[in-house]
Amino acid sequence: MTVESIAVGQEDPCRGRTARFRDNVSGYDICVTTPNLSPGLWHRYLTGAREAYRHFDNESALDYDSVADGTSTALFFAATDPGGEVVAGLRVQGPYIWVSEVGSLAPWAGRAGAAELGLMMARRIPRGVVESRAVWVARDASRRNDLAAAISRCMAHAPRLLGARYGFATVASFTAERHRASGGVLAQLIPPVPYPDERYHTLPIWWDTRTYHVFADKLQYLLMRGELRAMGLAEPRSRRSHRLSGHGGEECYAYGR
Repeated sequence: MTVESIAVGQEDPCRGRTARFRDNVSGYDICVTTPNLSPGLWHRYLTGAREAYRHFDNESALDYDSVADGTSTALFFAATDPGGEVVAGLRVQGPYIWVSEVGSLAPWAGRAGAAELGLMMARRIPRGVVESRAVWVARDASRRNDLAAAISRCMAHAPRLLGARYGFATVASFTAERHRASGGVLAQLIPPVPYPDERYHTLPIWWDTRTYHVFADKLQYLLMRGELRAMGLAEPRSRRSHRLSGHGGEECYAYGR
């Protein structure tokens, strides 16, 4: 099975251009760009997000009116089918400067874990933190599970594209295993919160660009390497066989702390 991605463009969206790669598992093209550079695609991505969130009666979590102008979005990923329809995507905020900018911490306010999660964010912000938000996959998309896995890998790519060390997101508990497969690590000892309502258990999760390869599943890691090459980004020097045991600091057991 071929796992490398097919490069369509090799530009860096951080420098005012776009990037694109194909996920050879799901068969979808994924474009990485900004609302300013690709306003039409941005509108289609947001329209799809609004429909997806509305279907599950949690549109308020999208905060559509506040994000529609694109100014709070550093870049976004949009997966398209052969007809050009946007079938999945996410948007990225950051890099953050202050903990107070991270609105997704609000559901923990007054709850257990709030102080600890704020400290995690404060410790990481000096080394760069970006956040994936408004993540969605169309309910009727073919190979939906494979496409969802590709979108999770995009969440891992986001900090690399924006020159940050860490990626962050708050995710529903039933998606946690998918994100773990792309190298995400759940924040330790932070209880889930019922957000956007009691139907969901929402958890904070981190990706560390220096160590995600240790936690990612083998296939997902190989796909991620190919996608980075397609976007013109070199894989950091590391060997997948290198384990974290015996090394201190963020690269060890405190990764999710």
